[in-house]
Amino acid sequence: VHVVESGGGLVQPGGSLRLSCTASGLALMDPYAIGWFRQAPGKEREGVSCISGGPGTTYYADSVKGRFTISRDNAKNTVYLQMNNLKPEDTAVYYCAASYRPDAHGSGFLSWARFQHGYDYWGQGTQVTVSS
Repeated sequence: VHVVESGGGLVQPGGSLRLSCTASGLALMDPYAIGWFRQAPGKEREGVSCISGGPGTTYYADSVKGRFTISRDNAKNTVYLQMNNLKPEDTAVYYCAASYRPDAHGSGFLSWARFQHGYDYWGQGTQVTVSS
């Protein structure tokens, strides 16, 4: 499984970006839980948003609630992270991660989805810089 992120870049405060995550080598992405993590310079990697397969249970970190939206297009085997009203503190390398969890959703999914150790496959990351 090869996970690839795209869509990062430089944006002014208040602007928007949409990150995409694809996973080659998969016939279907739906059974996989997908997480977006980010790491700013000098800080630990943190969970930003995650989505389960099936019913699509979602998680958002408090710092991004109301501004970021995670979604998946199973026909395109792609998961998106729409980021609106970006702030300088959102500047980081954003990573997409995947884990085969066909039965994980709801409270069970939320118990581990925001932690790095829940994921088996990681992309190389895409830089997001929010600056005027």
